[in-house]
Amino acid sequence: MPLMRIYHLVFITGLVCSLPVSAAEPSAAKFGQAAAEADAPAKSWPARAQEILMSALSLTGIKYTYGGESPETGFDCSGFVRYVFQQAENLTLPHGARALSQLGQNIPLDELQPGDLVFFNTLKSAFSHVGIYIGNKRFIHAPSAGGDIHVVSMEDEYWAKRYNGARRIDPDKVGSGGSRMSPPERKVDKPGKQ
Repeated sequence: MPLMRIYHLVFITGLVCSLPVSAAEPSAAKFGQAAAEADAPAKSWPARAQEILMSALSLTGIKYTYGGESPETGFDCSGFVRYVFQQAENLTLPHGARALSQLGQNIPLDELQPGDLVFFNTLKSAFSHVGIYIGNKRFIHAPSAGGDIHVVSMEDEYWAKRYNGARRIDPDKVGSGGSRMSPPERKVDKPGKQ
């Protein structure tokens, strides 16, 4: 198991490092200033995706827990996504795959980019499971009771036939209030295969 986790981290680190970063973004090292300065332009989606993926991958191996929202207690699928976006983007998202499926921009399957949310019908209900797309037709998620956070192929038969769609969450367009967003009504994932 530790060897497989190392393989995933090395693979993803290479993937993340190969993401293009907008040429319009100033280099903090080049200009000797922090990239987070108030007058710096907004980060491009690839730059944000790098932070999201690194946050997500750092949680590989954490156990699934129904209703879980932290590394200490474990995560369910939407608790995992919510935690990652809070850590990487300081963005408060709602709890519940269905609530998450209402946010952001709809993305066609052939236009997926790392950091997009991918949704599946795992409980005979559309948008009952969510994960984070990492590239190369793979996503990371908190699967179900007895499992832990890991990377899986979207081409696996189980996931391919249950795919519902994808959304891209642009933190600058999601909303205001709270950390950067006012979440809609709280919804909790149903227990079972996710």
